[in-house]
Amino acid sequence: MKLSRRNLFATTTAALAASAAPAAAASGPASPRGGGRRLRTGFERLAADGYRPLDGQRVGVVTNPTGITRDARHIVDVMHGDDRIDLIAVFGPEHGFRGTAQAGGSEGRHDDPATGLPVYDTYLKSGQELADIFTASGVDTVVFDIQDVGARFYTYIWTLFDCMESARLAGRRFMVLDRPNPVTGRAALGPVLHREFATFVGRQPISQAHGMTVAELARLFNGEFLPTPVPLETVSMSGWKRSDFYDASGLPWVPPSPNMPTPETALVYSGTCLFEGTNLSEGRGTTRPFELLGAEGIGRGWAEEANGLGLAGVRLREAYFAPTFSKFQGKTIGGVQVHVHDRESFDPVRTGIGLLITARRSWSGFAWRPDHWIDKLTGSTLVRTMIDAGADTDEVTGGWQEELAEFRRTRREYLLYR
Repeated sequence: MKLSRRNLFATTTAALAASAAPAAAASGPASPRGGGRRLRTGFERLAADGYRPLDGQRVGVVTNPTGITRDARHIVDVMHGDDRIDLIAVFGPEHGFRGTAQAGGSEGRHDDPATGLPVYDTYLKSGQELADIFTASGVDTVVFDIQDVGARFYTYIWTLFDCMESARLAGRRFMVLDRPNPVTGRAALGPVLHREFATFVGRQPISQAHGMTVAELARLFNGEFLPTPVPLETVSMSGWKRSDFYDASGLPWVPPSPNMPTPETALVYSGTCLFEGTNLSEGRGTTRPFELLGAEGIGRGWAEEANGLGLAGVRLREAYFAPTFSKFQGKTIGGVQVHVHDRESFDPVRTGIGLLITARRSWSGFAWRPDHWIDKLTGSTLVRTMIDAGADTDEVTGGWQEELAEFRRTRREYLLYR
């Protein structure tokens, strides 16, 4: 990566942050746990500045139900009613713009009943196909505003990547309105994706828990992974620190997808989502997805064995539940519930690995999905093959440290906050 290209992106971002400066100075109530700081999202700063960076532009927004203001209004509804911005289109990701579709679904092409705006479907579209959609919509600038949860396999960040690439192909500007990483931006954790395992749950070599905001990821994508960068602008937050969890933001939580009901779900997700790659339930179809894990016939000793690993910040409770859909639908199954008691020390990826290892040891029925989906989630064969070979938690997590250290060095160039 040439230094001049990185400097170009830094300059562009700084210019947008400066143009939004009046919003940063505005007063407001302190956030519940923010020590008197008032967080302002990228959208809040953009709107307070009168949308000046979008003057004269026909605008389309990539968003979903998480694109809301502090008073829980959707940004599309707000912009649609504001003459200072020419909003002409909306682009919906997986689960749809208004969020009516389950995992692996979207809402398709339709007109939004609330605003009359055309809504275009981006799910599983990329490259020239998506570029053609941007062209047909008539937009000059594509704006992205979606709440992420901090995990590589959460598909919205790859919607971001695909939209950036396609906006460049279509000759459109691209703007990212930043929102907090709900599980902090303190550290990148876990294995780094190998390119031969690239899918929509991981397009590029980033770590399993990336520890970045969407604006930082956009800068990383533009600087490291897009063959030709898109004209990118980012509007950063004010009042956010890398150590902040979501409850410090004072923002309402809107589930980014149907199985991400709370910030606590996001806290464990980058580790326990690995159970999607097994024949155990990852808790879909319960009120605690990714916190409840189990299977029919699993023994009572799993929780005890997992607690014996001494995993930091977490306790595992023996649990029984009956999923209403997905794996083991309608059956009462046994397993564990993940209880995080110290989120500062909790490492979700290490916990996920420990749970996989102990599930395999304590239940003879344990199996990986036949399609080796676990390799797509972890980004290589390392986790699966090491666990199959009998490696312990330290050995498995030690297997990715060199690649993780390299990613952390690259990541540092694109961070916006301290």
